[in-house]
Amino acid sequence: MCRDRLAVDGRTLICPLGHRFDLARQGYAPLLSGRGRAHRSDTAPMVAARRRILDAGVFAAVQRELAAHTDPASSSIVDAGAGTGHYLASVLDAAPEAHGIGIDLSKYCARACARASERAISVVADLWEGLPVRSGTADAVLSVFAPRNLAETARILAPGGRWLIVTPNPGHLHQVREELGMLRIGAEKLERLHRDLAGGGFVVNAAVPVVSTVVLTAARLADLAGMGPAGHHRTESELAAAAAHVAGAAGEHPVTLDVTLTVAHVDRPHDRS
Repeated sequence: MCRDRLAVDGRTLICPLGHRFDLARQGYAPLLSGRGRAHRSDTAPMVAARRRILDAGVFAAVQRELAAHTDPASSSIVDAGAGTGHYLASVLDAAPEAHGIGIDLSKYCARACARASERAISVVADLWEGLPVRSGTADAVLSVFAPRNLAETARILAPGGRWLIVTPNPGHLHQVREELGMLRIGAEKLERLHRDLAGGGFVVNAAVPVVSTVVLTAARLADLAGMGPAGHHRTESELAAAAAHVAGAAGEHPVTLDVTLTVAHVDRPHDRS
């Protein structure tokens, strides 16, 4: 609202001008402005499905790669579009002195994120209204299958800070994507991302492919679809029926995880001197 710093007063966050935000009973900080939003946030069933998928280790390869590209000396890590906080917790394990901030539009995500790590706080905020983080303080920002605000990420990254971005490739979940009603992935998605980064003042340090194959039961296939946009458009029973059809008599089906981890930093002239 005023972009001033917040201090903790009991279970309330308060700024010098008197703006107050009471912590939710579930442990997260609600920092929405109250203005209308055009974006849909994840529902409770979508978050529950995502937790089951992540707890089952389906995206473990992504977690390992994120941790491998985290500076262990980091002190502050922001997950912009944190979901359940699962990836943030993995990265914090790789940086033992760091504290994390998980930001998501969904209060259901924020509830899960608040329990993800003792070294992280959970915030409900709209990424497009600005990240509620002080400028130049984040050693790393995560954007894992999440919207990306280039200007705000550039603002909050500390000198030498890293932006770790995970995006799906066209082959991601290709065996089940159409039948489960999941969105198609454009062939030039990664190229567009790198063009956007260059236009926003970032330099790409690495683009690391992460590919693995997992075998999922019909129940987990339904969760895989239900945790994403398909969860807004299909009922749980519709997803379960589609997943059962995909799994067939065997009751399970292999799927390929095919994503790219892009590592970038802000191109600041004084950092090159």
